[in-house]
Amino acid sequence: MSAPTARRSTMDRLSGVLALKGYKREWLRHDVVAGSALFALLVPAGMAYAQAAGLPPVTGLYATVVPLLVYAVIGPSRVLVLGPDSALAPLIAAAIVPLAAGSSERTVALAGLLAILVGVLMLAGSALRLGTITGLLSKPIRLGYLNAIALLVAFSQLPAFLGIEADGDAWQKLAKVTSGVLNGAVSLPAVLLGIGSLALIRVPRLLKWKVPGVLLAVVGSCIVTAVWGLGDAVKVTGVLPQGLPMPALGGIFWTDALLLLPAAAGIALMAFADTGVLSQSLAAKEGRRVSGNREMAALGAANAATGLLGGFPMSGSASRTPVAVDAGAKSQMTGVVGSVLVLAFMLLAPGVTRYLPSATLAAVVIAAAVALAEPAGVRRLLRMSRSESVVMLAAFLGVLTVGVLQGILVAIALALLDFVRRAWDPYRAELGSEEGLPGYHDRARHPKAIRIPGLLILRFDAPLFFGNGHVLGAFVRELLDESPEGISHVVLAAEPITGIDTTALDDLVTLDEWLSSKGVGLVFAELKGPVKDKLLRLGTTARFTPDHFFPTIGAAVRALRNG
Repeated sequence: MSAPTARRSTMDRLSGVLALKGYKREWLRHDVVAGSALFALLVPAGMAYAQAAGLPPVTGLYATVVPLLVYAVIGPSRVLVLGPDSALAPLIAAAIVPLAAGSSERTVALAGLLAILVGVLMLAGSALRLGTITGLLSKPIRLGYLNAIALLVAFSQLPAFLGIEADGDAWQKLAKVTSGVLNGAVSLPAVLLGIGSLALIRVPRLLKWKVPGVLLAVVGSCIVTAVWGLGDAVKVTGVLPQGLPMPALGGIFWTDALLLLPAAAGIALMAFADTGVLSQSLAAKEGRRVSGNREMAALGAANAATGLLGGFPMSGSASRTPVAVDAGAKSQMTGVVGSVLVLAFMLLAPGVTRYLPSATLAAVVIAAAVALAEPAGVRRLLRMSRSESVVMLAAFLGVLTVGVLQGILVAIALALLDFVRRAWDPYRAELGSEEGLPGYHDRARHPKAIRIPGLLILRFDAPLFFGNGHVLGAFVRELLDESPEGISHVVLAAEPITGIDTTALDDLVTLDEWLSSKGVGLVFAELKGPVKDKLLRLGTTARFTPDHFFPTIGAAVRALRNG
């Protein structure tokens, strides 16, 4: 590769730099306004999701600033806001809390290591062009996962919302909350602040105000806490450490990396799935496309940088990105403006959070969890598909009971088994001709369709592989036995057959031999070129000569009926 070509290749990866090279001056005003509006959400959301992940609130700001700046340099999407996410918080907490042994410093270090591992896996996946791997997360799995996560996240925030001291996982917290409620340990000021915060978050959405409800909730609760002197009555966030994001990876070992690797793989898959869907959706609205591999690389680099500088795993934000878009964002400069304002807040006004109640941050997370749930999608899927509903329920119950990652893996395994089941026992049909209707149609669905004299036209709706080759053979034998005398050929309408392996080929040869013993020929119509080439390459040239293949069913019928 020549030097100019190498430089172009490098610059192609720095998509954000290329975008800034074409930056228009008139965009700046829009980006500054959008970045300022975004700032109103970045601080409370970052702190709240850090709390949900079992981390100090300030780490949520580090996990907000760093990825926005990194993505502005290398991100392929014109406008995409990265940051902490409520859907990832339970996965992060489940991975790091058991290993931290109660140490806050070690929890932060493990979270940073986890983000680095997520970033490395994504960068490796991008290099291997695995941008399509998120196809494993089908819609039923995502529905089950998101609805279960919504419950877990809400449960995990109940102690802070009610002013009850509780630790452990979501179910342990729920048990302690139940005990606290029965024993009268609920803090009335915390509950009132939490309910008021939820109301302030919700009202602007209902009234379609431009002001973010989260900003109203945070500012309002801080004012109430300061004016009424509630700092001793409710738990507050406290003063943030003053300073910039710094490395916080002390006290971790290679064994920690090995223990965190499975969780990192799961988080990487979920983070890229959410980010990829959001990125492609935004691009589609503008008539553009975004490379999945480049998106994976940018998200990986942002996660790795965040982990190095005191943050934790994050992804594209489906709640903050629309805020930036609605505010008129034109480019990634919006994220730069928002991150600079967050940095200014950390340096100049870290003491403001001494009045921020933990109940308000819990309300922010609970509101986000409610937005994650999709009951309408669940009802629709239950009506549409029984097998996919089973996969969805498996994901939902698995995430709730055995764990987030384990539940997802169980659901993926069930989805793959369902796919294999459908391929193992695919739909198959006998085709006939119906007067006034062009083509050849499934006789089970078209009762007026009649057989072509002397021909048995069959369709098999799946690739041929070791699990279903015998199924095709049994299907042909059964219909031939039920057919009247005088069948000279079986025409296999082979367009749905997109592949064949050696075991299925043996089954096909056995079927052809059985048909030959009955004086019946086997021919193929509409068989795809690559499948035909493979069939011939596997050594059947002498058996399946060119006169066994027809471009269409009509061509086969004309040739064989006249013959």
